[in-house]
Amino acid sequence: MLHNTGKLAGCTVFITGASRGIGKAIALKAARDGANVVVAAKTADPHPKLPGTIYTAAAEIEAAGGKALPCIVDVRDEKQINEAVEQAVEKFGGIDILVNNASAINLTGTLETPMKKVDLMLGINLRGTYLTSKLCIPHLLKSKNPHILNLSPPLNLNPIWFKNHTAYTIAKYGMSMCVLGMAEEFKGSIAVNALWPKTAIQTAAMDMLGGSGIGKQCRKVEIMADAAYAILKKPTSFTGQFVIDEDILKTEGIKEFDVYAVEPGWLCSINISCITSTFHPIWFFLLIDSLSSGATPAFKSGKADSAATGPISDMFNIIRGILSPDIVKTTQGVYRFDLSGEHAGVWYIDLKNDAGSAGSGDPPVKADVVMALDSADFIKMFGGKLKPTMAFMSGKLKIKGDMGLAIKLEKMMAMMKSKL
Repeated sequence: MLHNTGKLAGCTVFITGASRGIGKAIALKAARDGANVVVAAKTADPHPKLPGTIYTAAAEIEAAGGKALPCIVDVRDEKQINEAVEQAVEKFGGIDILVNNASAINLTGTLETPMKKVDLMLGINLRGTYLTSKLCIPHLLKSKNPHILNLSPPLNLNPIWFKNHTAYTIAKYGMSMCVLGMAEEFKGSIAVNALWPKTAIQTAAMDMLGGSGIGKQCRKVEIMADAAYAILKKPTSFTGQFVIDEDILKTEGIKEFDVYAVEPGWLCSINISCITSTFHPIWFFLLIDSLSSGATPAFKSGKADSAATGPISDMFNIIRGILSPDIVKTTQGVYRFDLSGEHAGVWYIDLKNDAGSAGSGDPPVKADVVMALDSADFIKMFGGKLKPTMAFMSGKLKIKGDMGLAIKLEKMMAMMKSKL
């Protein structure tokens, strides 16, 4: 993990949504330097399902070596933000850093999204970020090394990031557009950047929405805290950047990322550096509904499965039938499937070598990705009857290795739908 250097000692950090999760992790990282932290969040009383309040977070910050100011703040309420800013300036003498972490999410389509939810997401993500920044900027301009850091994704206008939840994407991209505009507007005066995770991040909110089994396939909040720290200690010339946590930590000399894994060895490394929420990894497999099946079936190859009969063998016969040079060229991954249940066994798909192959047993070379699931779920998933999203979220599907390749495999899954 990234060591503290003391560069944030004495700095005042205003963090929205800091009572738990990534916001609190960033607060604690700054506190270890001796920073002053304004915990600006709504939770004053214990939540029935989510741990932490602004007061428990403040106590942890003080215990870590920082000074804390808990403030009840709904970022949609200009008066509450203004009062928190005034209290921070009065107590600590100014504001040096603003972290816009507060966010709301609702991953539903246009017809399924109530306007109340649309207003909530726009109010917190877009308007709340803009408003909090606007009220903090006059004080940031007086700081020696001021920063604004938004927890938002790189801007990507590919329609696949919009089609399933247009309202959420608009709201979340609003935070990123604040980075784009304010970085240019205040260039030379305030550094304005965005930070987004490469993988799913485990938080209490994610466990509540995705189930407890999802956590072990994620990274800890500390990776985002370390990445934020790496950004905030940079000079104001580092601005207008859309940073991915793992990328910036590599520039800081971090080479071993298993330390950030909730369960080392099952580290989720699928790239979510577009629009997914940091605590909602359900986006990982939504691409299955968006990827086209542009490859043309060519030739069959792989092990003969004379000893293997049944629905899994039938499924792999179809898989071998759609292998093509195009799929191999664009995928470049070897997959192993450890199946349990009625049709237990080991199977593989090699989309890296020669013309590609698929069959029973271990792959001819070391697998890049290992997927473990029940054989019945495998059949449903490749047959288009079980969304990988739900399999992953429910813990039915476990993935080990380079999970960035999992997205590429979905192209084959999409092609399977037309073959069954």
